[in-house]
Amino acid sequence: MNTATNALLNTEQAANVIGVTERTLSTWRHTGHVRIPYVKIGRKVVYRRSDLERYLDEHTVNASAAAE
Repeated sequence: MNTATNALLNTEQAANVIGVTERTLSTWRHTGHVRIPYVKIGRKVVYRRSDLERYLDEHTVNASAAAE
């Protein structure tokens, strides 16, 4: 396992990685509207970088597919 890929990021860092605000990420977490896995340690919420990268990969639109 690559340590950098599995680094734990706080909400601010995770939001920066995927390009949304902390508030949006928090709302998604509470509503389940967008399901990005997270780890809860006591009251602290952290995200694995690999899960954020997977989310971005799954939501990447191929330019040729979008034109069809």
